[in-house]
Amino acid sequence: MGKRTKIKRNLFRYNLIPPHRWRPYAIVLVATIFGLGLYVLRLSNAASYLSDDPQACVNCHIMTPQYITWTHSSHREVAHCNDCHVPHDNVVNKYFFKAKDGLYHASVFTMRAEPQVIRALEPSINVIQANCIRCHQDQVTDARLMEVVENHQSHRTDRICWECHKEVPHGKVRSLSSVGHQIEPIKTYKPDDLEIIPKWLKATMEQKKAE
Repeated sequence: MGKRTKIKRNLFRYNLIPPHRWRPYAIVLVATIFGLGLYVLRLSNAASYLSDDPQACVNCHIMTPQYITWTHSSHREVAHCNDCHVPHDNVVNKYFFKAKDGLYHASVFTMRAEPQVIRALEPSINVIQANCIRCHQDQVTDARLMEVVENHQSHRTDRICWECHKEVPHGKVRSLSSVGHQIEPIKTYKPDDLEIIPKWLKATMEQKKAE
């Protein structure tokens, strides 16, 4: 008995192939589900989450204040979102954590169940803390800090870093009224002809330059 025949028999045995009269409807249903799945993936820019581009985080608008406060911080020059918010011990763990966290965030946003104040959950807190130490290991173990900063030796082990460093990198106040709205266009969504400077103002500026 050929391998193909065995596969077909198993499919029929476990009722995975519908009877002849239902097959056209089953094909349409499967094709519809598959097509909608591809559409949702395209609409949500799912592929962008595989990258390290910080703008992928603002595909979900509720993260806009966090994105803007990061762009106004010193961390913008040295670290992006994934440097702090996903594990870096190995690639598998990194993308597993991203997938797990992303599915949770997507479900909360889709159900409109996001809290008024966004706070990191315990798994995220552990990851962020580990990344703080990973990037700032020299400062954490610097003997001079132990002398200059009061209780630095004990505080570095009995509390999370941002209990003291509250303004890094997102700042204490994260509302849109305190940080302003996003003026930098999100690359994923912006049309090709989008310009921040209005055409009339651009024409006036060019005219002034010509004079």
